[in-house]
Amino acid sequence: MNSQIHTQFKFSLPKGLLDNEGNIHRQGVMRLATAKDEIIVQKDPLVRENPAYGVLVMLSRTITQLGELSIITPELLEELFTLDLAYLREFYNQINHQESASILVQCPKCNSEFNMELTLSGESKATP
Repeated sequence: MNSQIHTQFKFSLPKGLLDNEGNIHRQGVMRLATAKDEIIVQKDPLVRENPAYGVLVMLSRTITQLGELSIITPELLEELFTLDLAYLREFYNQINHQESASILVQCPKCNSEFNMELTLSGESKATP
């Protein structure tokens, strides 16, 4: 069985990132996040000082290209318009939460089996 996992996803920002030279970067590629990404974000000193900064650190790790830019830093993403930041947060959530975890369970009264979606305590899809 040869199953492939799609790990790279193209996106287009609503407004685009305006760089120092006045160029607008709208087209980009984001990869799926890994456990290592989560660990690095949690250890980042800027995130420890200001947890809200974690969004920019995670996005900078998972965006592999934005227009002509191939090096994406949290500082660069600070220049995003708020509409584009909201778009990227939602896009991140969509590609990283595209499959829900479920388990097969059995009803104790009627013995019928069904799939039940798992929701982990404290987990939120609101932010990357």
